[in-house]
Amino acid sequence: MLPELLKHGGVMMWLLLVTGGVGVAVFVERLLHYHREQINSIEFINGVRNVLRRDNLVEALSICDATPGPVARLVKTAILNRERGRDGVRESLEEAGLLEVPRLEEKLNLLATIAQIAPIMGLLGTVLGFVSVFRVLQTLGVSAPAGYLAGGVWQALVCTGAGLAVSIPAYAGYNYLVSRVNSIVLDMEKASAEILNLLSEPRK
Repeated sequence: MLPELLKHGGVMMWLLLVTGGVGVAVFVERLLHYHREQINSIEFINGVRNVLRRDNLVEALSICDATPGPVARLVKTAILNRERGRDGVRESLEEAGLLEVPRLEEKLNLLATIAQIAPIMGLLGTVLGFVSVFRVLQTLGVSAPAGYLAGGVWQALVCTGAGLAVSIPAYAGYNYLVSRVNSIVLDMEKASAEILNLLSEPRK
């Protein structure tokens, strides 16, 4: 089926196929990245809290180093800046958060762009298909055999369908990944508030 579509779709069909492949690669890479980066922040914070209440800073930092993801890096930043006071810790957390969010959003713009331009690419292929139809009509007239016109019609329909077939999953995948980013950012905000309050507690 696919070879036949590629045959009838023309050059634009190949471009759409490459575009779709890039979209799939971006989605899978980001999905695996977010799976590694998102942790059980409540369990992590509880573990760090128990260690810090024993004044074991080295072990707390070791836990942060052994745990992947932005939540652990934020907590480590807060611990390293604990001597700066509550305002200093808050400022360091804000600065670290500004660095972490762009890392999470990396490549999402590419997926959004694919979702937006794929239908336009399909439309271009459709226009090129109808151009070839009218070229045949101009050459052979309205009595041109249907077989001569079929190629352009094929290209028009195939490119339209391919553009939508690439765009719809790309748009759905983009929205799903954005929801994963928002979930991780929410965990970061909760963890920042928890560690800030924990480090602000008076030492016994």
